[in-house]
Parts: sequence; structure tokens; C-alpha cells
Amino acid sequence: MEPMVAEADANLRVARLIDANLDRAREGLRVIEDWCRFGLDRDDFVVALKDWRQRLGQRHHDRYRRARSSATDVAAGLGHPAQASRCSAPAIIKANASRVQEALRVLEEFGRNLDPDLASTAAEIRYGLYDLEARILEACGRQRRQERLEAAKLCLITDPDRDNNLERLLHGVESALMAGVNLVQYRRKQGNDQQRLLEAQALKTLCNRFEALFIVNDRIDLALLVDADGVHLGQDDLPLSEARQLLGPERLLGRSTHRLEHLLEAQQAGADYLGVGPVFATKTKRDRSPAGLSWVTEASRHAAVPWFAIGGIDVETIPSVRAAGAQRVAVVSAIMGSNDPEGASRTLLQTLI
Repeated sequence: MEPMVAEADANLRVARLIDANLDRAREGLRVIEDWCRFGLDRDDFVVALKDWRQRLGQRHHDRYRRARSSATDVAAGLGHPAQASRCSAPAIIKANASRVQEALRVLEEFGRNLDPDLASTAAEIRYGLYDLEARILEACGRQRRQERLEAAKLCLITDPDRDNNLERLLHGVESALMAGVNLVQYRRKQGNDQQRLLEAQALKTLCNRFEALFIVNDRIDLALLVDADGVHLGQDDLPLSEARQLLGPERLLGRSTHRLEHLLEAQQAGADYLGVGPVFATKTKRDRSPAGLSWVTEASRHAAVPWFAIGGIDVETIPSVRAAGAQRVAVVSAIMGSNDPEGASRTLLQTLI
């Protein structure tokens, strides 16, 4: 083959390669963009993705399109079993982000001599997508947690201070999860941090198995260590703005409230959910006077985020709490103090339907 003919043939093959990878990159960006638009309602993400897609479109010159030859593409229509396993939005985002990044890398390498402007644009977008992908996945995680929070009607708060036996603690929580409880808050006021870490890790693993939310009371450091879904803070704990800086945007942040002022402040500060109580006298809050059902009614009128009535609530008192306006409750002794935590959980859940 003559040198000039060989060079022309090589350029044609590179043009075909560039055409295919421009298509691949733009298609992948569109998949991510549409989820950010319709799934996450994040126009800030959409703006960046649309800009990248349009910039690549401007670099998709006719000479590349004319080089296209699907009929001679030996890998046309080639699939992979992994494609069938993408059953969640995060999995689809990860797969398409990787697809775009790989295509952009090819454009950089092969466009460097043939089309330097395209290579430069591809490199810039590739590095930008690395950062944006992480932010999108954080938003996906937060959305999933919020959806599960909205669906939760019963929050189980552990009370390991009454029972230092890890096996019994896990048995009680597992029984509740088997009954359908899908939100667990780990609370330990006494004990050392090694014990807390061991218990929190075990409970997080257990909640993962049942796809239940796992919240840590008070301790942001512990929540981050075990990759908890969030943290619940009392009125004397860190302000929510500072807590959010430590916790990050993707995890849930709850706040205990004892009067209307607390509730309004927590909502204004960005709490994802609230605890409202104590409604009745409770052994776990001996130092706090019960706020009564009137506080439940007041909270129902002003709460704009999910909230859980808490404090001395059991199967006998739930009807009055619900009548006062609560749709969700949090309990400790009603489950953890029961000889049959699974049965107790089922009965409580039935009263909340």
C-alpha cells in the first residue's frame, strides 16, 4: 500500500473512532443529565451536563460523521451481562459516568494530533465529570434516604444502657427488623467508645441486611466511622449548621424538640426530621417533664418535615397519640423491653397503618 494511501486509511479509521466516542460520550452525558433533571430536580447539575454535551456536539464535525460505518464495526451491538444488573439510579449513573470518562480519554489520546481542540475539550470535561459524579451520587444517596425516611412509621431507639449484652441487643433489633421496622437509632449514654463502636458496627451491618435506615444518637464521629445514614441530636448538642458541615449533605440530620420554638428553629436550620416529646413520662428521660398530647397536636400543625412522637409511647397509648395528630412514633421500652420484640413490633406497626 502506498504511504499516502496508508496514511489516508489510518486517518479514516481514527475519524471513525472519534465519531463513535463522541456519540458514546454525548449519549452517556444525556443519560446522567436526564436523571439529574427528572430524578433529582437538580438544575445545577443539569446546566453543567448540558454545557458539556453541547460543547462536544460543536466538536462533532461532519468529517467524523461521514467516516461512520456501523456495518463494518465488528463490535456493533455487543453487550455484556453486567448491563442487566443495573437496577438502581446510582448504578446507572456510575456506569454511564464511566462510559463517558472512557470515551473522553479515547478522544484525548487519538485527537491529540488530528484535532487538538477536541482533545483539550475532552480532557477538561473528563476532569470536571470526576467531581460532578461524586456530587450526583451523594445526591442520589440523600434522595434514597429521604424516601426511606418518609416511608418510616416506627423508629426503634436502642437502649443498650439497660442491657450490656451485645447478643441480646442484636437479637432485639433483628426481631424488630424482621417484623418490618425500617428505622433504627442507636443510643448509648454510658460506656466507652470501643464498646459504642463495636455495637454501632454490628447494628449498621444488621440494618444493611434489612435495608433499614441506621441513625446514631449524638455522635457524628461514630456515625461517620460506621457509615450511618444520619445522626440525631438533642437540644444541647451541636447547632445543626455546624453539625451539617461535619456530617456532609448526603446524610440525615434529626433534632429533638420539646416546644414550638425548638421545632421552628430546627426546620429553619435544615433538620431532615424531628423528634417531638417527651409525650408521656418515660424511664429513659427521667429528667424531663412530659409535654403531653397538646405538644403533639401543636407539632402536627407546624411541622414541615417528617417527625416522630416520642416518650412513653406503647401499644396502649398510640391511639391517643395518633388522635392528637402523630403519624410516626419512636419507641424504646415498648420493643427493647418486651419479651417478644418481634411480636411487639408487629403490633405497633399495625396500629400505625
